[in-house]
Amino acid sequence: MCSHQGEGDIVKRITSAGGIMTRLEWLEEWGYLTTALSFLLLGIITFGHGWYSFFMSLHAGIIGAAFSLTNNLLFTVILLELFRTLVNFLKSHKVTLEPFLTVGIITGIRKILTGGAQLATVEEMPEGIFYRHLMDMGANVSIIMILVLAYYFYRRSSPPKDSKE
Repeated sequence: MCSHQGEGDIVKRITSAGGIMTRLEWLEEWGYLTTALSFLLLGIITFGHGWYSFFMSLHAGIIGAAFSLTNNLLFTVILLELFRTLVNFLKSHKVTLEPFLTVGIITGIRKILTGGAQLATVEEMPEGIFYRHLMDMGANVSIIMILVLAYYFYRRSSPPKDSKE
């Protein structure tokens, strides 16, 4: 009998307002909050660095500078999308699929643009490496198409959002 009563006391201490679970949930919230703020800070830094690099590399040519800026801006969008995902999770305590599909689509586009920029700057390339780049781009296009279809079906099956969100 004593052992059952002791177990009940442990459960009460774990689940009570000042219990271990409450403290762990508080720490979890702070973990998500600090991670979200880190994504926001990294996004701001990446944005600033992208523009700084753009202006510093203009002397070498607008095309290379523009590709570099586009790459940095797309990375900034990815970081901000992750920030927004964590903020929405902190508000609703629900994980949604949409932001991850968006990040995947943007990442694929970024990879295609980066690969295209690399191909555009090389004057001569062995045939094997060229075909490897083409295969990589084809794989990325396929992944983007699959993610866009998944996004479409996800949005179509999801209930409409309130205008407040």
